[in-house]
Amino acid sequence: MLENILPILRFKKLWLFVGWSLILVVIGLSLMSSPPPLPSVEYNDKIGHLLAYFVLMGWFAQLYHAPKQRLIYLVGFILLGGVLEILQSLGGVRHGEWADLIADSAGVLLAWQLTKNRLAYALAFVEQKLIF
Repeated sequence: MLENILPILRFKKLWLFVGWSLILVVIGLSLMSSPPPLPSVEYNDKIGHLLAYFVLMGWFAQLYHAPKQRLIYLVGFILLGGVLEILQSLGGVRHGEWADLIADSAGVLLAWQLTKNRLAYALAFVEQKLIF
């Protein structure tokens, strides 16, 4: 299995910093009163939700390969999406939507599924090939 040949990330602390920064960006964008406008495309906010949570799960799936760790992040990101939707609905300026939570969850599940194979090692590949 691929888990037997786990690469060691030389810059894991940097990658963790980037990952937690991405989480803070998602939280900030979710809770700000008027987020930056997205291009005018049908369902653009749902696509944005899907992509944001896809990136979060995909990023942390690069750093943690054990099934239990990946499951914790999967559940954690879905819960994060739910909590942010609740907070939006309580804020009075924006409103939470079930469809947003579904898009968040779809992004998490898609990244979780896609990183069950060699895609889970894309960051290690970048480290080995592009960073000296």
